[in-house]
Amino acid sequence: MQDIKVNIEKTEILSDNWYTLKKVTFNISKKDGTGETQSREAYDRGNGAVILLYNTASGKIILTRQFRLPTFINGNPDGMLIEACAGLLDNDNPEECIKRETEEETGYKISKAEKIFEAYMSPGSVTEILHFFIAQYAAEMKMTEGGGLADEGENIEVLEFSFEEALKMIDNGEIRDAKTIMLIQYLRIKNIL
Repeated sequence: MQDIKVNIEKTEILSDNWYTLKKVTFNISKKDGTGETQSREAYDRGNGAVILLYNTASGKIILTRQFRLPTFINGNPDGMLIEACAGLLDNDNPEECIKRETEEETGYKISKAEKIFEAYMSPGSVTEILHFFIAQYAAEMKMTEGGGLADEGENIEVLEFSFEEALKMIDNGEIRDAKTIMLIQYLRIKNIL
């Protein structure tokens, strides 16, 4: 692969209301060795972590369901999305973050989470790296009802599905969240469930 050179010429903050939207003007080298000036917008919401809880004895997984405004304004009739438990790192390391989010959102207290990979989820416009985890759960690990934090405006429904049902839900479009599909497919490829 050819090495490219990038020189950032100017960064403008377009919005820092919720997270930070920047317009970056940069010079990038082309294949022929010449440079080209381009401008792109990048949305920085911080990095995050996501986890799929699974139970090998029952063949079930834990997912959540909540309202997601961007899906609503882009054709999801009720804005509700079924997805794996996730959250922003908020200055924690990824494993501590996902343990905290798991308990807040699902009510399950896990002691160990296995990191399986990390990925840029929308590298054309969003800076976020998402750290992917899996962990086993059992009924005795359920400490609270979950549902998220009221002071963060969370209203999360905790769902338990058989693994086979979740696979069908991907096929029929009931599960359309990319990170969730990636985690379910990971369990399938690795023959974990």
